[in-house]
Amino acid sequence: RGVDLTRFRPRPPHPEVANLPRPIMAYCGRLAVEKNIDAFLNLEMPGTKLVIGDGPQRAALAARHPDVKFAGYRYGDELASMVGSADVLVFPSLTDTFGLTMIEALACGVPVAAFPVPGPIDVIEQGVTGVLHEDLSVAVRSALQLDRRVCAQHAAEFTWDAATTQFLA
Repeated sequence: RGVDLTRFRPRPPHPEVANLPRPIMAYCGRLAVEKNIDAFLNLEMPGTKLVIGDGPQRAALAARHPDVKFAGYRYGDELASMVGSADVLVFPSLTDTFGLTMIEALACGVPVAAFPVPGPIDVIEQGVTGVLHEDLSVAVRSALQLDRRVCAQHAAEFTWDAATTQFLA
């Protein structure tokens, strides 16, 4: 439940995505049916949908959504750079219990759009670091208006030290 703020921080855009049409809406994580990724990929919105990650549903998602950029599995600084290149992180899961990728995005200064369910409710400060809404397109459009600097500052609440202190308490 912690994030490495030396790795996940605001940084220049990743070269693979720097010139994609904006806004860049990213999903980051395992590509599996329980992640509800189609809820994101089916949105009709201008810009680029970027999927960072891999998993059993990748081929099926790519076949259904040929307009989406599938970046594959990334890790380390490359992952942080790619996440930080997004204008919004879309977290479509209805069942994740925490969603570490949300705090990694926030640390990079990227606001989050998600459904108002456990996980996002525990991480996102509504209207400040992200937007939770039953209509994911409303959440995305609204999250794009948020201040990236505030998102990055909020991530300080999720450092490894903060997570350890919470655990010990």
